[in-house]
Amino acid sequence: MAPRGRGGNFRGRGSRGRGRGGRGRGRGTSRWGPNRRFDGARVADNEESESGSEQSSEPEDDVMDVDSEEDDDDDEKATARPYMTLLQSLNESSGPTAKRRKLDHRKSSPARDGDPSSPEASGDEAEEDKDIDHAEEEPEDEDAGVEDQPEEDSEDEEDSSDPFDMHFAHPNDDLVAKAVKAVQKGEWATKRALMQSWRATIMSPNSGAVPEVPKPISGVDGLKLKEKLKETASRKIGSFGPVQKNLGSLLFDYRDIMHCDRTVQNSDKMRQLTCLHALNHVFRTRDRVIKNNYKLAKEGEDTELELRDQGFTRPKVLFLLPTRNSCLRIVNMIRDLCEPDQQENRKRFDESYTDKDAKFGDDKPADFRELFEGNDDDMFRLGMKFTRKTIKYFAQFYNSDILFASPLGLRMAIGSEEEKKLDFDFLSSVEMVVVDQADALLMQNWEHVEFIFEHLNLQPKDAHGCDFSRVRSWYLEDWAKYFRQTVILSAFNTPELSELFRLHCHNWAGKVRLQPEYPGTLQLGVKAKQTFSRFQSSSVEKDPDARFEYFTSAIVPSLVKRTKDASGTLIFIPSYLDFVRVRNYFATSSAVNDVTFGAISEYADVPEASRARSHFLNGRHRLLLYTERAHHFRRYQFKGVRRVIFYGLPDNPIFYSEIAGGYLSKSEQDLTIEPGQGGVRVVFSKYDVMKLERVVGSTRVGKMIQERGDTFEYI
Repeated sequence: MAPRGRGGNFRGRGSRGRGRGGRGRGRGTSRWGPNRRFDGARVADNEESESGSEQSSEPEDDVMDVDSEEDDDDDEKATARPYMTLLQSLNESSGPTAKRRKLDHRKSSPARDGDPSSPEASGDEAEEDKDIDHAEEEPEDEDAGVEDQPEEDSEDEEDSSDPFDMHFAHPNDDLVAKAVKAVQKGEWATKRALMQSWRATIMSPNSGAVPEVPKPISGVDGLKLKEKLKETASRKIGSFGPVQKNLGSLLFDYRDIMHCDRTVQNSDKMRQLTCLHALNHVFRTRDRVIKNNYKLAKEGEDTELELRDQGFTRPKVLFLLPTRNSCLRIVNMIRDLCEPDQQENRKRFDESYTDKDAKFGDDKPADFRELFEGNDDDMFRLGMKFTRKTIKYFAQFYNSDILFASPLGLRMAIGSEEEKKLDFDFLSSVEMVVVDQADALLMQNWEHVEFIFEHLNLQPKDAHGCDFSRVRSWYLEDWAKYFRQTVILSAFNTPELSELFRLHCHNWAGKVRLQPEYPGTLQLGVKAKQTFSRFQSSSVEKDPDARFEYFTSAIVPSLVKRTKDASGTLIFIPSYLDFVRVRNYFATSSAVNDVTFGAISEYADVPEASRARSHFLNGRHRLLLYTERAHHFRRYQFKGVRRVIFYGLPDNPIFYSEIAGGYLSKSEQDLTIEPGQGGVRVVFSKYDVMKLERVVGSTRVGKMIQERGDTFEYI
């Protein structure tokens, strides 16, 4: 399967690209990505016959300088040694110190430690100004005096029924060892069940135990929360709905989750639940460390007390989000749940992440407004640090408890392989990853998401001030990825998400995939014959070639024979690679000399798209090629559509209704076509089963994939 990141671009494709905030960035690209022009349409007017070309280059982005470079002079002396060397030296020492693990800023500055969220150590003020997400330097132990003693609601004794203790702090070593061994061998026991209206696929490492269907929780009182959080959650969240009751039982059990039924209506409920879980995890980890610091301080330097309560680095939770506005929603929910007395850098955060002017009218659908209203910049990263009474925004990554980032922003923070300055140690001890709006991330550069998961929970290259006598044993054994919880929230499932779930979710506690029964979207609100044609494809790798062969041999001849009847035909193409192939075919093949066409992709600028829409409406272009990403980012309303051909089905079933139903309905209202005269033609193969199920419904999809006939019609 071709990767989602088309064309080899390092930037996340399709950003709408408005630089926002107090230090707005000039991005130098079109609203949805780099400008790529192609004018290969055959039209009667010579003005439109320009040579077809595609510029794959794009302007250099000058927005972030995220690699913290080491100084050539003194910094090399202060660079932290590899952790194995430190571990050996610690074994020779008399005993552990009573200090909580922190970065030693007196010995090594954040820039020297390679903190990707800090500006260059030698960068001037102008360079810093370009990076609106740069982290502020902070002195060591600025909150040490506050945190020397445990908080009042810190747990005095470990609770054997607490999922945090069972999964992280005091797991059953024999059970974990068997489960990890099964995961390493790829041995999973699977059980399918119904949870509410979802089809649940429950998987657990095949260590002799049969997967159990978890029982829904009653509400906040049914969760093991810190008392302060429980009180706040009761006020802010209130009673749980069906979604929260069923999802909460899996979430707080520390299982990996892929939820494929995220909607605009239930999104806030899911966000609240994941934020509550993330906060509870961070606070329990922090309380355990502070309490053990206090114990060690009382015992003195010569104590033989061994307390393992930490990872290699401080960040414990990572949120991967598509836009700054999505980050703003999550951050505000976290703030409301923990109710801090003080918020450091909040004004700067609001300036950088808020855009109250970016709003859309009711002509845009709800899912579009949820994703793109506000600041829709897709390059950002933010560290958040908690003390007893304070939230600090723009904390350095190695001093942060929670990290928020877009895939592109975090990829830029890690660095480029070409520059050989990768720094991903801050991801070594992440214990919870939340991928929200994963369907929107698929429309960016999916390769960045895969890159980030490949660099999660790896052994760090440097020590970063770590006290190895306090590091949990399963970190030292390189088992961190088997303890990490991954939560993926998406509107639908795709092969890319399934592969991510299979390759990078190794939780010893098990994993669960949830997806609904689909009724289908064949009711378009307009009378039109919908013809689904199945073609044969021998493998996933050969599917693009088989699809193109079927299109040129079975679909194109009907467009050529009746050229006049072909007028007003919209061809929807999900993949940009397929779009380029079809566009070049219409531009160069002698078989379609008489067919004029226009093209709108995610790389078309506004004048180019407007010209193509105008020519399509007045008939100069009989065909219009249109990509899925262009529709995702712009939701154009086309006039003059008489029939729609789906070269492939869209991932998002809403797009099928909007394009097939919405465009034909508009044409009937404009009297472009008579009622019932519009038509829809869909090309699919057995490898499109996920997309097909969402469009035709769960009850029809099996018949359409397995039956001997290859044509199915619906009205």
